[in-house]
Amino acid sequence: MRSSAFSLSIMAAPVDLELKKAFSELQAKMIDTQQKVKFADLQIEQLSRMKKHANFTHVEIKSLLNSTRMYEGAGRMFILQSKDEISNQLLEKQKTADEKIKELEQKKTYLERSVKEAEDNIREMLMSRRPH
Repeated sequence: MRSSAFSLSIMAAPVDLELKKAFSELQAKMIDTQQKVKFADLQIEQLSRMKKHANFTHVEIKSLLNSTRMYEGAGRMFILQSKDEISNQLLEKQKTADEKIKELEQKKTYLERSVKEAEDNIREMLMSRRPH
C-alpha cells in the first residue's frame, strides 16, 4: 500500500511541474501582451490626435482664397506651397492615420485572442487532470 502512495506522489510531481510551467508561460505571455496592447493604444491615441489636427487645419484652409500664400514647416524653415498641395498633404495624413489605426486595432484583436487561447488551453489541461 505504501508503494502505491509513493508512486502517486511521483506521478503527481511531473503533472504539477507541467502545470506550473504552463502557468508561468501564460503569465509571461499575458504581461507581454498587455504591454503590447498598451503601446498600441498609445499609438492609436497619437494617430487620432494627428488626424484630428490635420482635419481641423484642412477645414480652416478650405475657407481661404486660392491665391493665399501658404507655407509648410520643414525643420527650421518654411517652404512656399500652393493651397492644393497643402490640402492634399493634409488629406493624405488623415488617410495614413486611418490605415495605421486600422492595422493597430487588428493587431490588438489578434493579441487579445492569442492570450484567450492560451488561457483556454490551460483550462483544458486543468480539466483533463482533475480526478473523476
